[in-house]
Amino acid sequence: MWGNLESFSDFFVTGDPMILGAQVSIALAMIAIVFVLTVFKKWGWLWREWLTTVDHKRVGIMYIIASILMLFRGGVDALLMRLQLAMPDSEFLHAEHYNQIFTTHGVIMILFMAMPLMFGLFNIAVPLQIGARDVAYPFLNALSFWLFFFGAMLFNVSFIIGGSPDAGWLAYPPLSELAHNPGVGQNFYIWGIQISGIGSLATGINFVVTILKMRAPGMKLMKMPMFTWSVLSSCLMILFAFPILTVTMALLFLDRFLGAHFFTLDAGGNPMMYINMIWMWGHPEVYIVVVPAFGIFSEVVATFSRKKLFGYSSMVFAMISIAVMSFFTWAHHFFTMGSGADVNAFFAVSTMIIAIPTGVKIFNWLFTMFRGRIRFTTPMLWTIAFIPCFIVGGMTGVMLAVAPADFQFHNSYFLIAHFHQVLIGGVAFGYFAGLYYWWPKMFGFALNERLGKWAFWFWNIGFYVCFMPQYFLGLDGMTRRLYTYDFDMGWGPLNMISTVGGFLMGVGFLFQVWQIAHSIKFHKRDTTGDFWDGRTLEWSIPSPAPLYNFATDPQVKDVDDWWETKQKLARGEKLPPKPALEPIHMPKNSAIPFIMSIFWFGLGFGLVWDWLWMAIPSFIGVAACMIARSFTYDDDYYIPVDEIKRTEEAAAALKGATT
Repeated sequence: MWGNLESFSDFFVTGDPMILGAQVSIALAMIAIVFVLTVFKKWGWLWREWLTTVDHKRVGIMYIIASILMLFRGGVDALLMRLQLAMPDSEFLHAEHYNQIFTTHGVIMILFMAMPLMFGLFNIAVPLQIGARDVAYPFLNALSFWLFFFGAMLFNVSFIIGGSPDAGWLAYPPLSELAHNPGVGQNFYIWGIQISGIGSLATGINFVVTILKMRAPGMKLMKMPMFTWSVLSSCLMILFAFPILTVTMALLFLDRFLGAHFFTLDAGGNPMMYINMIWMWGHPEVYIVVVPAFGIFSEVVATFSRKKLFGYSSMVFAMISIAVMSFFTWAHHFFTMGSGADVNAFFAVSTMIIAIPTGVKIFNWLFTMFRGRIRFTTPMLWTIAFIPCFIVGGMTGVMLAVAPADFQFHNSYFLIAHFHQVLIGGVAFGYFAGLYYWWPKMFGFALNERLGKWAFWFWNIGFYVCFMPQYFLGLDGMTRRLYTYDFDMGWGPLNMISTVGGFLMGVGFLFQVWQIAHSIKFHKRDTTGDFWDGRTLEWSIPSPAPLYNFATDPQVKDVDDWWETKQKLARGEKLPPKPALEPIHMPKNSAIPFIMSIFWFGLGFGLVWDWLWMAIPSFIGVAACMIARSFTYDDDYYIPVDEIKRTEEAAAALKGATT
């Protein structure tokens, strides 16, 4: 079974001290986890409460934990690149290792950090905002998480087993084809993305159905919270974009494993077909991750300005417009590829048009804050910091959309700076705001504000110190994917400044870790369920939310219905009596998603190494899990009224004791 391995070093990556250190660290961490779970007898708890859960809230927390771990991994990759580029003629990393690091950095940050953090916030907030007791398909939701998780693990294991991919984060042919990339690293890339991508597509389906079919009575589409609208827009894009990614990875797999030549010039293939297909997914993907951040900013601005969001209808129209237009801009990523003036003009105009609805949202947030009673909490600080950052990102994006100018900017560090300006300043800042905002709802306690503000300032100062110099480096001729440069290029000082900024952001991340640890030990408990004096339904129930979310179905009459309810109570108005409690139907936990995803991991790992002895049994295991699920009839239960009463009375007593 090891016949195709010439030596031990073909399987385990050897010879690099940093990778050896990572291998030792991973082994020690795994031993420590097993030791703690065994000593404190937590294996049963881990299995019952987390590994087999179908509760959307716990699934969301697992997504968020995974994304923070991936932020650490991708951040370390970024700092290693910045150390290599800090000085001319550096020998800190050799060329192959550098190529592997910038490849894994891009994939991890987009697909394994931003996407799970986004899905985590979907799971935490959306069912609570629309008054639902769970997502439409709880079993599929758990399966989506475990497919993402094991796909991410399959991709990440490559840097200690077999070797990391090194063809760039989008794996353009011919660099990703077998003739130029005979190792297994690119196979890890294909199957890690393929498995996690299936989970992402399933999540998109799940939340579209959840939002369209499970809203509380009275919540019409134009009464939904803005974050829910942003999730619906994002998931509709997922439905159309991720099948393209799945097909693209499948065709690249056939090229590498069966000699199909879809993307090779010999035998009639065409690398440009791959580039078109990957960007037909890739550019909507940028909007898939940024549009939910827009929804978060809308919630935060309205809450901390104590005002109704300005221009609700125009915000909805802007998000839907972006969702549609995002599929008509992909070719602006290769203006320089010789597509012709007509094609370039079309995609230049479409790229400029899509900037208009984005500008609409900026003005709506500013008008919401105008004459509002703004509270400068950490979620609000991240939101305010986003606005100038994203304006610069949008302006440089429009510059890149001018096809003749793009011939100068393309493949330069100007493009790198723009991309990070949008992805960090838009996506990361937005998800940090959402994480701080919904943290009390997730865990029942708030994060320390003082440490959060230290993290905020280190992140923001570090961001500008890191990426502003890269605009000038790009204009001065420095191209991306360089792993070294000569003294006489004159790029050294700006690269050193950029590296200092990268490490400042790393310090900001450490403050966030310290903030979480400090808040767990000295946490400020949320006994009211409405820690921020919020506006939407999730703040009407205890923190953390009960298993069933709502004891009775909320009756929605207004946008920001919970805020309007509080205003009525403040005016002394009587509210309609709540309906009598009834047993609540809930799904049972299931081990099948976890077990099926392990088989998917085995299938992917087997195909990476061309081990059919592993791939075929794993495929049979996946099929067996699907059959087992098809014949599972006892998959639900009812929470009795007495248990609901006890839970609600305990929450009311805790609230009364602190008011």
